[in-house]
Amino acid sequence: MAKAHFHKMQRVYVKPVGTWALVEQVIPHWVKDVAEPLKVTYECGLGRQFQAHELVSEQVMHEEEHAEPGDDLLLEHWRIGRRSTKWRTAMGHHSGDNLGTFPVILTDEADTGGWRVNPVDFDRDPQRVEHQARMIVQTPALLQIARRVAEIAAENPDSLPEDLLPVAKQCASILRYVYQLNDAPDTVAAE
Repeated sequence: MAKAHFHKMQRVYVKPVGTWALVEQVIPHWVKDVAEPLKVTYECGLGRQFQAHELVSEQVMHEEEHAEPGDDLLLEHWRIGRRSTKWRTAMGHHSGDNLGTFPVILTDEADTGGWRVNPVDFDRDPQRVEHQARMIVQTPALLQIARRVAEIAAENPDSLPEDLLPVAKQCASILRYVYQLNDAPDTVAAE
């Protein structure tokens, strides 16, 4: 059974969208002859309903500011899942160690949301798609590293070795682009 984690008009950070919003409506999903709702979703005025794991309360965000470095509640934990390639198994086509499956990137705890490749693209170059899946899964960790490099450069610009200055600038540029800050460049070019 589910309990509501947030209340109406509570300010929350919506992780999938990357913005703050107010909970406009708490929506319990009931089943006949059950005393409590099976799940609770939240309407935040952003085009769809969100589950509790996709939201972070303002209090938790405030506690995070005082947490130890490296504690990042907003850091996504993506992973690779496998989905059945029924069309390939039926036709007798197999490739690699994962017979009859293709990779999907799972971006939420419920294993329902994420990214996946078009089956035609997977059939054309399975090794490339597997490599891309591994790269995508590591993106949140790489962004955290880029953020830390940019922070160190901003805090200690004079003590940064000359070789790392272009790296720190590129990290800051990538972060501006990813988080869509006002001064974000149209594209991120290698220096």
